[in-house]
Amino acid sequence: MSQGSHQPPSPMDGREVGGGTPVLDVANARVTSLDVFRGLVMFLMLAEVLRLAKLADHFPAVSWLQWVKFHTTHVAWVGCSLHDLIQPGFSFLVGAALPFSLAKRQQQGQWNGWIYWHAAWRSLLLIALGLFVRSLNSTSTNFTFEDTLAQIGLGYFLLFLLARGPRSLAPVALVVVLLGYGLAFAAYRPPADFDYAAVGVPADWPQHQEGWASAWNKNSNLAWAFDTWFLNLFPRPEPFLYHPGGYATLSFIPTLGTMLMGLLAGRWLLHEPSAKRRLLYLSAAAGLGLALGWSLDVAGICPMVKRIWTPSFALWSGGCCFVALAFFHLVCDVGRWRAWSFPLVVIGSNCIFVYLLNWTIKLSIISALQRHLGTDVFQVLGPEYEALLLGLAVLLVFWLLLFWMYRRRIFVKL
Repeated sequence: MSQGSHQPPSPMDGREVGGGTPVLDVANARVTSLDVFRGLVMFLMLAEVLRLAKLADHFPAVSWLQWVKFHTTHVAWVGCSLHDLIQPGFSFLVGAALPFSLAKRQQQGQWNGWIYWHAAWRSLLLIALGLFVRSLNSTSTNFTFEDTLAQIGLGYFLLFLLARGPRSLAPVALVVVLLGYGLAFAAYRPPADFDYAAVGVPADWPQHQEGWASAWNKNSNLAWAFDTWFLNLFPRPEPFLYHPGGYATLSFIPTLGTMLMGLLAGRWLLHEPSAKRRLLYLSAAAGLGLALGWSLDVAGICPMVKRIWTPSFALWSGGCCFVALAFFHLVCDVGRWRAWSFPLVVIGSNCIFVYLLNWTIKLSIISALQRHLGTDVFQVLGPEYEALLLGLAVLLVFWLLLFWMYRRRIFVKL
């Protein structure tokens, strides 16, 4: 745990700087827009407990509820909902925070070797936490690496090394990562007579892609083939054949691309003294990412699939992250209109703790609320609203706990 300031000072104070000098005192300031963005991402994750999709099922004729259902669940394979943007947002923000972390350590005069060791330790710890989360309901360690924390951990040290290199290295690496990942997938295609039923996918599944795009089909792609070798190197009760959801270890490679986009955004926030140029860079990056991601998907070159983090998805989701950060930066950092964002700042200031909280004690809180308050109180509006009201109560408990930690300046860090 680390201690931080209760009211973060203004990070964008307009000081004139030159070269790569930070525009703020990183040892004593937080960028409000990053905390707000983190808070939104973590709130969307916590909001799963509201079970809005279940509410929508009770009212199939209400069109706006069906829209809510779509955006609070993952798409089956091709496409992108708001819910699919949670993990990219988390990954993007890891990259955006890294320039601030490095500048702070350098400003404090930390030994260079210690900085490298800390980055390596953070990578290993994130992977370990990912394994822990995925093993909660197992009788033994579940050696899979598709969890958000494990995916970030697998690429974090590479991100750190790229961040320590020349400024031009990160954008070049971004292109190499996404292009190389795409070409590697394109070179591996399932044969025409591939037995999809053997890997848990119906042969007539409507999400199957044809032609060039078939390289991205579920449980028949390069990442699936890699996992049938890699995951079976670890002890497991039975051989790994496929992941029911199609998730894969190799997604950490394009996830690194998402973190690199965040790294670029963080550098602009840290080093660019002109607010207009910061917003211009963020907006231009947003437009480029959205246009390229959409074009690759529509042209049938590379479908947008979050579960294997296709390059088109990485670009599209990265563009969405740039849009969100530009908006929050304009409102919170440049315009300094921050009062509305306080509930999100409370959540965003403890994002790792929130993530683990959601996975570990959410069900215990639900059980405690039902045990002590009964079920009738959550059915006051009707049984169809029970899950929604219970979810709101859980969110309130979560937020009050986080608010208590925030007031006491308790921030869990890795």
